[in-house]
Amino acid sequence: MSKLAEQLKHGAGQAWESLSEGWRELGARASGALTRFWSVAESPAEGAAAAQPKPAAAFDARWPPPARWTFMAVDIYADEQQLSVRIEAPGMSREDFRIEMSSPQVLSVSGHKRCDAEFDRGHYRLVQCAYGSFRRDIHLPAAVDVNQAQARYENGVLRIALPRQQGYRRQVEVRG
Repeated sequence: MSKLAEQLKHGAGQAWESLSEGWRELGARASGALTRFWSVAESPAEGAAAAQPKPAAAFDARWPPPARWTFMAVDIYADEQQLSVRIEAPGMSREDFRIEMSSPQVLSVSGHKRCDAEFDRGHYRLVQCAYGSFRRDIHLPAAVDVNQAQARYENGVLRIALPRQQGYRRQVEVRG
């Protein structure tokens, strides 16, 4: 192989590795902001969710496949007393959510967004809405008292109030 061909091969290999690393880094950064939706057939059956039809079953040949990843907007507001989490989740009902703490500072919100076919004629040209089961793990900036937590769902927004865990100091006094 000529020296030029070897240099091109080496350069292409480095470019590919750099591109691959960039995609991995982008994926890692975005993983906290993206929420994966999956059909019942793709995930372990959990209670009533197993009885729900696959979202893809609601689609026929006229429809493109539903989105698998989507942006589920989350805001976290912190004050001295509590953390307030706001999640935009339109088109659901309060019974569709399951909220739990998977560790002292990780709030897990899961649920199921149903696909209600609205149209019986024509063809979808764009499908960006995601349907199916989802889970979003939200890393909190402080430990919370889950026993005092409250949640409500109104107008497409899930709001979760998480009182800060008492019994620890937020500031350490420096003595001389």
